[in-house]
Amino acid sequence: MALGAVVIDRFVGDPRTSLHPVVLIGSFIAWLEGRLLNTRHSPGCKRLAGAVLVLGVLTVVYAIAWLAMAALAYLHPWAVYAGGAVLLSFAITPRSLAEAGREIAGYLHHGDMEQARFKVGWIVGRDTGGLNTAEVTRATVETVAENIVDGIISPLFYALIGGVPLACLYRAVNTMDSMVGYKNEKYRDFGMTAARIDDVFNYIPARLTGLLIVIAAALLRYDAGGAWQAIKRDAGKHPSPNSGFAEAAVAGALGVRLGGLNYYGGAASLRAYMGEAKQELQAVHIEQTIRIMYLVTMLFIAGAIAVKSVVA
Repeated sequence: MALGAVVIDRFVGDPRTSLHPVVLIGSFIAWLEGRLLNTRHSPGCKRLAGAVLVLGVLTVVYAIAWLAMAALAYLHPWAVYAGGAVLLSFAITPRSLAEAGREIAGYLHHGDMEQARFKVGWIVGRDTGGLNTAEVTRATVETVAENIVDGIISPLFYALIGGVPLACLYRAVNTMDSMVGYKNEKYRDFGMTAARIDDVFNYIPARLTGLLIVIAAALLRYDAGGAWQAIKRDAGKHPSPNSGFAEAAVAGALGVRLGGLNYYGGAASLRAYMGEAKQELQAVHIEQTIRIMYLVTMLFIAGAIAVKSVVA
């Protein structure tokens, strides 16, 4: 089913529609937030409201996904595989990541910095108006690397151990974190549960992804040793307990340095460095990161098939 989902994503892509399951999950989260979050409440009340949001969203999403799979099973055994692969394809994003990365790389290759900055602003939260080529490349590589976990390995991991309903539940977890899991005045308390549960769900997949990136680097003849050393040295420096594993591994594999000074709404924020600057960041590193992403995906699927065959 995971292989079918990746094939669907590769050749069909992610439909851009308001009826997309992840869009619907986001709309449901926003609807609940509007009814639960009162900025005048005490921090404790906000945390309780945030916990209710998490419980409500996860219960509804898992129940709907479970009922959908049960209905498919009632229709025909093959419907479970085909329908499940379609549903799982909505939870993964390799093609979207590759398309976004390659579009930005194309603008960099042609020297169109205005469009490169504009497009990278779609996939990162930092200020992009004054970025140079290396900084646009860094932002893109960091985003693609980080999303190997969130957008690919985590949903496939939970599909492996709990089927499509658990993969959909993970996607709801990640969507909540992206919407309310911020450490700002509005969401610090309300989004605390969403942020922490996202950290828990990504803990194992993030570390597994780091290991798979090392293997992928060896197969692609990048610097596998550098990837491993960067994980050991730098992964723990990242402000996220999980994102540093993929970012450090990619940085080490490509011989580049990620992290550094970013600006958010004009305010400076220094992100810990990942990897060593053995070469200057260039657009080619975006394509190399995408190659790593796709190979890591196939390595995970191959491993999942092997595990399934042994268990069966």
